[in-house]
Amino acid sequence: MQNHPIPSVTDPFQYRAIGIVRGVYKPQDDDNFTRGVLVDSKGNEIDSVVLGRVLTLIRNHVPLEKPHLWVVYPRCRNNQNLHLQITGIWEPSTLKKDFVESEGLNEASNLKVDSDDLLEGDDYFSIRGELIFTKPEEKELVIKIRQKPRNQKKKALPFKVNLKGEVPMNYLKNFISLNVRRVDYQLFVEDFQIIGAVSQQPNNNKSRKNLKKEK
Repeated sequence: MQNHPIPSVTDPFQYRAIGIVRGVYKPQDDDNFTRGVLVDSKGNEIDSVVLGRVLTLIRNHVPLEKPHLWVVYPRCRNNQNLHLQITGIWEPSTLKKDFVESEGLNEASNLKVDSDDLLEGDDYFSIRGELIFTKPEEKELVIKIRQKPRNQKKKALPFKVNLKGEVPMNYLKNFISLNVRRVDYQLFVEDFQIIGAVSQQPNNNKSRKNLKKEK
């Protein structure tokens, strides 16, 4: 069990869009549990879906009438509306006991997951990708995220995340890492780091060829 819902970066040019949102998940209905809304403390209803990998966990261990800290992938529907894909839940106080029992561990095990609170706070997002559009005067920018294909047969299509913030025009086509905060239905940039030109990324095809040679 890891001690943070957002994994550490393993590569400087690692693409990702992941965040944490506290709220109550309300399914559309009993027959369509995977589609619904996340309702935050302000009453904002954010269109959401539950990914299959956490469906059983949520059904069996999570009281939906209470707010929880959800691990989510952000998407932008119609290039504007924020949409969330729920991929997990961060609540060690509730889930640690189940994990300890299922793994045959004891409470003395050094699982540093006793607190539900995170240093970054609620509604934090880590966005890493290529800056393809920026309009500083309007505080608008767009980051392209490339996904790893789940299998060799299907090609994973890139997607775009719309953010509010200021990044200079001269950083277009650069790989950028951003710390972002959700406010209502929008994502606002708190700070960013330029990693390098996108052309500096390792060639994936060459990497695959090298792996084949090694085998």
